[in-house]
Amino acid sequence: MRVTPVEKTAVVDLLGVLAYAELTAFDRLAEDARLAPTLGGRAALARMAAAEIAHHGRLTERLSELGVDPGTAMAPFVSALDAFHEGTRPSTWLEGLVKAYVGDGLATDFYREIASFLPDPDGALVLDVLADTGHADFAVREVRAAIKADRKVAGRLSLWGRRLVGEAITQTQAVIAEHDGLAELIITGTGDLAGVSRLIERITHAHTERMKALGLNP
Repeated sequence: MRVTPVEKTAVVDLLGVLAYAELTAFDRLAEDARLAPTLGGRAALARMAAAEIAHHGRLTERLSELGVDPGTAMAPFVSALDAFHEGTRPSTWLEGLVKAYVGDGLATDFYREIASFLPDPDGALVLDVLADTGHADFAVREVRAAIKADRKVAGRLSLWGRRLVGEAITQTQAVIAEHDGLAELIITGTGDLAGVSRLIERITHAHTERMKALGLNP
């Protein structure tokens, strides 16, 4: 499938935002690893951080193949993503796990939906780098164990999870509003407002299932 100018703009935007998201994910996982209560937990997050920086490398390599400077492609998204992370900085090990699983998970679902509208190889690349790096099972196991040990943990983390989702939605809306290529790709890909509504319903359902998997109230 030939990429039209609008599609190429959307491709560059999507690869750019994801490249920066993977870079910040590496930073945050490496930082959160130092909060781990065990050496095993620290090592697990370090391995996940390594996977994220590898994804970053693949995305920037593809941007270069498209004739785009990776730094230039990432720059428009720095403000929105940094604001999200600054406003949702975890204060505990468990909050960090919930943020990566729930908050980042919602953004991942959104970008995965967009990727389905892209031609290959870019659609396949995006889906590949958005694949779980092992964090999901690890987060579920750690959070559920903490709740089993202290039921009060569930209430605090449920509130934290809901706050993360609100912030994540605000951040993704800002990204779409400021980048016409992404907005047009969503509208074209979904077909109409009903299609957009179904997309939102799928993302909302996935969030609810993640919260339940952790043993938290959506």
